[in-house]
Amino acid sequence: MANSTSLNTITVDGVTYNAAAYDATQTKEVKKNDELGKDAFLQLLVAQLKNQDPLDPQDNSSYIAELAQFSSLEQMTNVVSNLEDLGKVVNNIDTSVLVGQLSSMIGKNIDWVETINEADEEGNPISHQEAMTGVVTGVTLIEGNPNIVAETDGEKYLVNISNIGHVYEAPVAE
Repeated sequence: MANSTSLNTITVDGVTYNAAAYDATQTKEVKKNDELGKDAFLQLLVAQLKNQDPLDPQDNSSYIAELAQFSSLEQMTNVVSNLEDLGKVVNNIDTSVLVGQLSSMIGKNIDWVETINEADEEGNPISHQEAMTGVVTGVTLIEGNPNIVAETDGEKYLVNISNIGHVYEAPVAE
């Protein structure tokens, strides 16, 4: 936490720095802005008002037209923002529905392909695929992606749903 103790110094976490030197060490986020946004539009309108010829001012109807354009820009920006929020909600609903469907697989057998990453004698990475069979014991979300938890011979595996080849009922023991 920073607080200023004098005009030329700044104290951060109990250490006092020269304000200019401290500012120079702080990373400043530079945002590239290739689009004409609301702030830029208003700055242009104010600059236009400041720099007009007082003996030949611009017609009021042109200002009204520019304000209407600004209002349209603001509404389009709001629509885009709302569509982005709606997309997030739809993705969350899709994930929730998928998790619900996958949870119905608990207790069933699955066949899947497991990728095994190893190293050869020289330490170079190699991988191969192995067909696996197990019982679904759960469903989990990892970074928003649903995965199956399967158990084989007491060992648990995290299975990506795209690697599942077959889902079937466990055979009934007689």
